[in-house]
Amino acid sequence: MRIKLLSSALALALAVSTLAVPMTARAEETFSKTQTNELHNIIREYLMDNPEILNEMITKLQSAEREQQDKRAKDAISSNADKLFRNSEDVVVGNPDGNVTMVEFFDYNCGYCKRSVAEVLRLTEEDKDLRIVMKEFPILSEGSTIAARAALASKKQGKYWEFHLAMMAASGGIDSEDKVMAIAGETGLDVAKLKADMVADAASIEKHITETRELAQQLGINGTPAFIVDQNLFPGAVPYDQLASSVKDVRDAGGCKAC
Repeated sequence: MRIKLLSSALALALAVSTLAVPMTARAEETFSKTQTNELHNIIREYLMDNPEILNEMITKLQSAEREQQDKRAKDAISSNADKLFRNSEDVVVGNPDGNVTMVEFFDYNCGYCKRSVAEVLRLTEEDKDLRIVMKEFPILSEGSTIAARAALASKKQGKYWEFHLAMMAASGGIDSEDKVMAIAGETGLDVAKLKADMVADAASIEKHITETRELAQQLGINGTPAFIVDQNLFPGAVPYDQLASSVKDVRDAGGCKAC
């Protein structure tokens, strides 16, 4: 972090020290070369005497960048609202008719996703008007993709949520179909049927996973977990209080704008 800050400060100092260059091009007839050099020296001396300005500039630049990122995210969410919130192929937990929707992009081999299960469960228990859309987003390994395919195929047996929770609770990584099927059997799924459904529905399952990956790319999501509450994107593991507060803010503002 310190190295990054110093690098940013150096870049800013160099940028500020050359601010007079384009100005010089516009004012060659006004300032002599000596006066221009003196102006450069004044800028440099001022920055050296007041280094805290660099921190202020960095803070302002970071704030402006966050605002731009938030705007890009909101625009992307709004333009992809149907795919994000209303894709009939996605599994919905919580209240299917809830007045606010939260979306989670996850991977079964993501440690932070496993830790976030407690937050998601608590939200389903404490907020009876919350609708949660589950986005299978396997990006960490081939085992993740196998797990996602099996989870989507398990919908036909009506045990997706139980299977999802069991795979999230599994110790170690999910690195093979054998492990996925072992968890499926422990969950009460008919393993033979699950395998058959994975084969029979392979094309539609693969299409759905591909569409989710493309959607994530459009939204700028490149890691898991990632949560979306209406137009607000929260990358990474997010504490319960922050998610619950975001849901409340959406309601207080008059309800969903995109979800």
